[in-house]
Amino acid sequence: MPERQQNGLQSSPVVFLMSLAFINWLGFAGWSAVLHNFTVERVGFGWFETGLTQTVREIPGFLAVTAIFWIAWFREQTIAYVSLLVLGLGIALTGMLPTLTGVLLTTFIMSVGFHYFETINQSLQLQLLPKARAAHLMGRITAAGAVAQFLAYGSLALVWWIGWRAYPQIYLGIGLACAVLAGAAMLTFGRFDGPVPQRKSLVLRQRYWLYYAIIFMSGARRQIFIAFGGFLLVKKFGYSLADMAMLMLVTSTLNTFLAPQLGRLVGGIGERQTMVLENIVLIAVFAGYATTGSAAVAAGLFIVDGVFFTLTIAQRTYFQKIGEPGDMAATASVAFTINHIAAVAIPVTFGLLGMGNPAIIFWLGVLIATLSLGLAAMVPRHPAPGRETAFAAASQQAAA
Repeated sequence: MPERQQNGLQSSPVVFLMSLAFINWLGFAGWSAVLHNFTVERVGFGWFETGLTQTVREIPGFLAVTAIFWIAWFREQTIAYVSLLVLGLGIALTGMLPTLTGVLLTTFIMSVGFHYFETINQSLQLQLLPKARAAHLMGRITAAGAVAQFLAYGSLALVWWIGWRAYPQIYLGIGLACAVLAGAAMLTFGRFDGPVPQRKSLVLRQRYWLYYAIIFMSGARRQIFIAFGGFLLVKKFGYSLADMAMLMLVTSTLNTFLAPQLGRLVGGIGERQTMVLENIVLIAVFAGYATTGSAAVAAGLFIVDGVFFTLTIAQRTYFQKIGEPGDMAATASVAFTINHIAAVAIPVTFGLLGMGNPAIIFWLGVLIATLSLGLAAMVPRHPAPGRETAFAAASQQAAA
């Protein structure tokens, strides 16, 4: 990629990260908002097929560890641009293949782009954002993604209301928009590099064990919401595509305004208290999904879950504080794979359980969130190298 003179907003790493987050979430939000209605109405999906699709979607996340090998040959910024182009390709093809095989194939292509981008995106955030303001700036980046989701959901609701329900054209339009915007970003922004050269090999450190465990459980509980939260609304309560788009529109609107504030909250109360709060809320949400017979209550739980997902910022800032500066790229790659170990197994397995009783899926979510709450309690109030866990922090204080 040729070097260009940077000036103004083009030289801001925050604007760069916000722009790429916007493109990524414009595509993924559009793809996911249409998916459940498309697969139920045109392909005839049930709980098992939905779980299988989500398992296939998570396979590239499980393989995200391979990103570290691409980093050895290409700059992370270049990988991010190419990932967004692949994301757009997978989305554009989705509506053209209305079969189980077609959905699985296009989902995999889309997911390769999405997960490689998210891996690189997390690495770039940890490298380019200052520790003192990282949580707040991550909140702003999240808000940029929420704006993209707002536009995607609003546009989909509009075209559905006016009676245009051509799935192939909808998916093609979303995919092309991603590709065009990715190309524009490539031509607009100059080069951004972190202050410390990154290791180009896999990094697994014993002292990061709590971070790995938190990431693993986060992937498990998040997958339940992604795979089955929206599907419950469509399958059990009969939500239309316009209904789902409006529900996601409300969520993205709230995130646009609340994400920066939630980022400030993380910086104010710290990672430990944030993770505890997040998991308590998730326990209540999953219990609600398992027991409610009200479409309105289920919709409210869906919104709460979508808003509080922003608090996963605390996981990233926790590692930023305990990790070595040169480990950011390699650990982002490893962590993304750890995050998706459970995500690969849960959708198809829980989808089979859901065929008998969907409530079981969400009671298992309660169990997973409870285990995550226990891990959150082990995070020290002031994480730092040598203070990775509450036990290590207590040992330091005792020695002093």
